[in-house]
Amino acid sequence: MLRTTLLAGCFLALTAPAIAQQNYPDQPIRIIVPFTPGGGTDFLSRTVAAKLAETTKWNVVAENRAGAGGTVGISAAARAQPTGYEIVMGQVDNLAVAPSLYSKLTYDPVKDFSPIGIVGEAPLIVVAGKDSPYKTLNDLIEAAKKAPGAINYGSPGAGTITHLAAELLQQKANIKMVHVPYKGSGPAMTDLLGGQVPIIFTSIPSSAPQIKSGSVIPLAVTSPKRSPAMPEVPTIAELGYPDFDVRVWYGLLAPAKTDTKIVQTLNTELNKILALKEVQDALSAQGATAMPTTPDEFAQTIKRDLAKWQPVIEAANLKLD
Repeated sequence: MLRTTLLAGCFLALTAPAIAQQNYPDQPIRIIVPFTPGGGTDFLSRTVAAKLAETTKWNVVAENRAGAGGTVGISAAARAQPTGYEIVMGQVDNLAVAPSLYSKLTYDPVKDFSPIGIVGEAPLIVVAGKDSPYKTLNDLIEAAKKAPGAINYGSPGAGTITHLAAELLQQKANIKMVHVPYKGSGPAMTDLLGGQVPIIFTSIPSSAPQIKSGSVIPLAVTSPKRSPAMPEVPTIAELGYPDFDVRVWYGLLAPAKTDTKIVQTLNTELNKILALKEVQDALSAQGATAMPTTPDEFAQTIKRDLAKWQPVIEAANLKLD
């Protein structure tokens, strides 16, 4: 009798994970948002959570855990149980840039996660003040070559992907400008409009109203192809730097060792909603393009951008701790 009981207990212990996987999901799924409410990452996370809940009838909620440039929320997701019930909306800043900026990160973007899929990607944009002498990107570059270190540029913050886009342009164009970091896109735009800085590197949504009103001049976008949101604005690549490519991407990840069937289930449902016009339109309003991918494609994107940004950060001698 004792032997039979022990065997039965062992069988239940071994089969419990399989049963849980078959019934997945039978409890709420939390999407950790590693930034404060109201930003682009928060908007995309809540869009995905709402649409997944609508199409699958799952209970999906978004939960903000902000701090330290998004690394607090990412760290929480890395430490979560690999059950598929706590996942995170990561992005290029905290997965591909932060590891080279911070020497004491509490997570490894490759080892500590099971990528689910990319949600969307978006280019950045370079804009100048209406009264700035720089009407084109080449105007800016030529002026910077004639007067190294004399031109200031703003960004939403030190170590952000916008800051690194400017550093990359300087390295490729062999120019030197002075970085003026702000605490977000709003303050940077305010100073651009006020003439305190002549140009800023920022996101398309944060600059679109001012571009449409004629208050600022768009000089270039950072993606290889023109943005559908700003098709009249040239790319840095077409203006003489053909390999220039800076895109912000956002994607869902689960903790490492999450069962591959659960990851695939999440990937399948994510890609289904990314094919919906209303979701594509919602992303487009944020200057982003829906990007259905496989888990492996997302994993390769993270590795590619880790390798891409490390030398740029080292050449600029950037450290944030």
